[in-house]
Amino acid sequence: MKALTYHGKRDVRVDEVADPTLVEPTDAIIRVTSSAICGSDLHLYELFGPFLDTGDILGHEAMGIVEEVGSAVTKLKVGDRVVVPFVIACGECFMCLRGLQSQCETTQVREQGSGASLYGYTKLYGQIAGGQAEFLRVHRADYNAEVIESDLPDDRFLFLSDILPTAWQGVKYAAVPDGGTLAVLGLGPVGQLAARIGVHLGYEVLAVDPVPERRAAAERFGIKTWDLTETTTAELRERTFGRGPDSVIDAVGMEAHGNPVAQFAQSAVGLLPDAIAAKAMDVAGIDRLAAIHSAIDLVRRGGTVSLSGVYGGEADVMPMKTMFDKQISLRMGQCNVRNWIDDLLPLVTDSADPLGVGTLATHHVPLDRAPELYETFQKKEDGCIKVVLQPNGAR
Repeated sequence: MKALTYHGKRDVRVDEVADPTLVEPTDAIIRVTSSAICGSDLHLYELFGPFLDTGDILGHEAMGIVEEVGSAVTKLKVGDRVVVPFVIACGECFMCLRGLQSQCETTQVREQGSGASLYGYTKLYGQIAGGQAEFLRVHRADYNAEVIESDLPDDRFLFLSDILPTAWQGVKYAAVPDGGTLAVLGLGPVGQLAARIGVHLGYEVLAVDPVPERRAAAERFGIKTWDLTETTTAELRERTFGRGPDSVIDAVGMEAHGNPVAQFAQSAVGLLPDAIAAKAMDVAGIDRLAAIHSAIDLVRRGGTVSLSGVYGGEADVMPMKTMFDKQISLRMGQCNVRNWIDDLLPLVTDSADPLGVGTLATHHVPLDRAPELYETFQKKEDGCIKVVLQPNGAR
């Protein structure tokens, strides 16, 4: 089959690789009809090379048609249309039963000190073959494949694999008071959906992004937007009676604009041999922290900062004095996808499409064009907000 594989920093290629096969009786094989490029994939493209091997198959947002099921699979059948959560969980352990599927004790990658295994996301999370491919092996398929009964297009359901529940969790973790104000930093795919969810839940939503096309996309949903300038924080405070928003979501993460020193450190780590670079990431703060520092500065006293953006440093310097003085709550974590799907299915099947999931993707391309679109997405060119790859033709 064809699959998008890792070959080095900013070097991904579509290669011919072996088709996946059933390994465990709980497995299923799906023919992938749609697979998205996630903002988190750009971290692999740019920074996480020390935890990848040449030939690793990337991608953790996928849906498709069941082609084969293992002997222990009871809830799926050949021909079912399914979306696959990016977190591989068991559904039965202490963590899963508490809605913390991303901490699943059955699939935790203990040798790396990490949580549950993830598709297409480095040795840190199990080095599981990803979904930017023509076929995907679904692990523990009865729990980790959601059957889609609707005939609506793939774009309505594909984002249930990651970014939609990630955005939903980000808003829930933000603990916005009824009728309160939510600020969203970054209007990439997760930020777009988080901002739209905030409006849907009745909050005033203020969003910041330097890219005009992303601000325009958000404004269509009643979101008030600002460019990223030296006066943005002051303007948002003025908008909120001088206090700052009740809650702030950082939907940017480690690759935020603004800290040339950290940017240099990230680049330097990427030049080290993999074993040394991996150790450096474990003991050094290498994230660009402009977004989270802005969130902490912006949020009102007693407010909540919710992190949806990914960070990778283990020794990042945080403004603890300010956080303590402002009595800020900080909530974060890998998304517990299955915990939110039942809440989200009615929204994605609603004919009105209140969150605009059916129109979020700006680019639909064959799998062969994936390397080109990784670059476009990273550079925020051509109005790119979300890329959907179609290895076998989407429905």
